[in-house]
Amino acid sequence: MPFCSFCSESISKGKGVLYIKKDGKFFYFCSSKCRKNTKLKREGRRKKWTKAYVDFTGKQAKKEAKK
Repeated sequence: MPFCSFCSESISKGKGVLYIKKDGKFFYFCSSKCRKNTKLKREGRRKKWTKAYVDFTGKQAKKEAKK
């Protein structure tokens, strides 16, 4: 099972997008949100909503309750 190149979430079979660059590197994306953030040259480990952030910092993001 592949993992998203941006957020490190696992991608189930038949879902997601595979992007291959001209130099032969390939990237898996679980959603268009991850694909667009990569296009904007952002890093997944710096975004609090990703699993990569939790792995990088060792702490979980706070979920805000709607009032």
